[in-house]
Formats: sequence, C-alpha cells, structure tokens
Amino acid sequence: MICSRCIYDDTIPYITFDSDGVCNYCRQYDQMEEEYPTGERGRKILESLADKIRHAGRNRKYDVVVGVSGGCDSSYMTYLSKELGLRPLAAHFDNTWNSKTAVENIQNVLKKLNVDLFTHVVDNREFCDVFKSFLKASVPDIDTPSDIGLATTHYMAAAKYGIKYIFEGHSFRTEGISPHGWFYMDAKYIQTIQKKFGSYKIKTFPNLLMSRWLKWTIVNRIKKIRPLYYVDYKKEHTKKFLTENLGWKWYGGHHMENRTAHFTNNYYLPRKFNIDLRYCEFSALIRSGQMSREEALEKIKQHKPFDPGILEEVKKRLSLTKEEFELIMNLPKKDYRNYKTHKQTFERMRWLFWVMYKLNLVPKSFYMKYTKKYDN
Repeated sequence: MICSRCIYDDTIPYITFDSDGVCNYCRQYDQMEEEYPTGERGRKILESLADKIRHAGRNRKYDVVVGVSGGCDSSYMTYLSKELGLRPLAAHFDNTWNSKTAVENIQNVLKKLNVDLFTHVVDNREFCDVFKSFLKASVPDIDTPSDIGLATTHYMAAAKYGIKYIFEGHSFRTEGISPHGWFYMDAKYIQTIQKKFGSYKIKTFPNLLMSRWLKWTIVNRIKKIRPLYYVDYKKEHTKKFLTENLGWKWYGGHHMENRTAHFTNNYYLPRKFNIDLRYCEFSALIRSGQMSREEALEKIKQHKPFDPGILEEVKKRLSLTKEEFELIMNLPKKDYRNYKTHKQTFERMRWLFWVMYKLNLVPKSFYMKYTKKYDN
C-alpha cells in the first residue's frame, strides 16, 4: 500500500494509514506545520527569537553558533542569521572527507558574509577507523560519527565563546524527518561499536557524551533553534540565490557535499539495506508543495547518482581489499538494538526531554524519535 498523499509505502517502518489512505508521517507533518508557521507569523517569531539571541549575546563577540557544511541549507542559514541582524560564529566539523566543492562553498560564503569560522578537525586515521568499525558492525547508521561530531562541535564552539544559541540548518519541509527504524545515533552507540570493532582509542573524535551534553544543555542552557522551520524555504530558489550572491556551487545531490555521506546514502544504504533517502526528501517536498506526487514517483524509479571513484577511495582509505569490502556488504544486517546505546535511558527520561524540547534545548524531532518506546 502507498500513501495517497506522499510516496511512503508499507515498507516504511512503523507506518500506518487512515481511512483516507494518508500515512501517519503526513499527519505528523501537518502537526509540525501548525507548530512552526511560516509567512508573516513565522517572520515575527524569528524576529522575536533574534531579539532574545542578541540580548543573550550582549557584551560578547558572537550571538549565535551556525553549523556549516558547505551545503545549501547551512549556507542559507548563515545568510539568514546575518539578515536577522545577528553576529554568527560558523562551526564546522571536519571529518577529513569533505568534497572540494564543500570546502570552497564554506570559504566563499563566510568571506562574502564576513563570518568567522570555528573548526574541529579529527585525526584522519582515527575517524577512518571509527567509520570502518561501523561498517564492520553491519548497521545502517554508518555516518553517525559525522552527525555526532558535527553536533558536538557546535556545542564546543558555543561553550568556548559563551554563546547561548545554536542554529541548525534542517527543514522538515524539504528534508523530512527520517522514519524511526531507519537510523539511530548516540555517544554510547559509537563507544560500543568502536570498542568492539576498532583499532584506535577515541581521542580526537568529539563524541557527545551524555554528561557533556546535559551540562551544555541544562547547566549552560545552550539552546538549539531551527530557523528554516519558520521560513518559506524553497530549495531551488535558494540554490539560485546562493549561486548568484554568495559564490556558492551545487555539489550534485542531497548530502553529497561530504564523501562519507555520499557513499552512505548513494551506495551503501540502497544496496545493503534497501533504504533510499529520496523517499523522505521527495515526500517532504510533496507535502510542502515543491514537487508533484507524479514527478516524485517518476524520479524515484531512477538510480541514485554515484561516483565510483568514491567507492575506490573508501576501500583505499579504510585499507579494505575488494574481497574484504564484499564480505562487509554481505554480513547479516543488524541495527542499533544489537548494541549498547542510550535508547532505554532516553525512554526513561522522556518527561525531562519533553521539558527540554519545550525550552528549545533539544529539537522536537529528537523528542519524537528517541524518547518514544517502539515495539521491536
């Protein structure tokens, strides 16, 4: 069965359909539409937030940390922070797998906007070993270290400069929210997998340990905001704007600005787990009126673009022979439930994270996906 509104079907984890054939993920989208308005109402909310952020940043060099990757969303978010009259500090986690285009985009955008950059560069051998460990673990979440490293780097920048707000460049109207059961991430998950499969101890990788995270959020009161939730954000219009005004270049596809993400999303997930992130992206664009359902159904039939040179780079940098790589690809499929994580802790602390979500200390998507108990 396929949703009558988007292109999610009954292969999507934990999907249900109402009497009109509309899936629960579309209904979830409608709830978020109400909670996060755009247009004039959204602009007023953003301006009110900007006032609070400026007040919190008084007598400091920066008002807000803005995560940057060289991608479309984070580049526009950097521009938006300046347009709101804020003094942003860009923060970037360098996992040593950035594409040349992404590096140039970061440099060009920040130079044009006169924004300083805070970067944490992980040891190349250490990160490659962690990435390799996740491959050996045979789970879909192999890019979790990049995502966790980025989040930690944001907090590190905020803590260093006494900044109370972080801007994240996610939009549920263009990216969607991936279904529970596709991916999972937390610091304990990384520790468990690296201890079991890795050859290096974690030293330079910025893991978001529970103690550090709770200190930064509850004690330091560092809040996360997703400003694109309040903007009439049109992806194609934004790409054109960034290209014409900020020297930005398109890198070929969603999350293709980094080569671990490119490999994960365009090769590993479709081939090993039959997960195609375009279902999430296209469904979000349908719901927000940026793509027709008919166009999405046609586009999803096309193979995802993939540069075979990246596959060879993965094998080379991870010291995997062709036979070893094929063995990894054919290992029995597992997921986070096969390893120790903080998931049960998050479920037990659901009440606390509800309060934290209401105070903008964690995103709503975290509260919805990580603290709810799901049947296996």
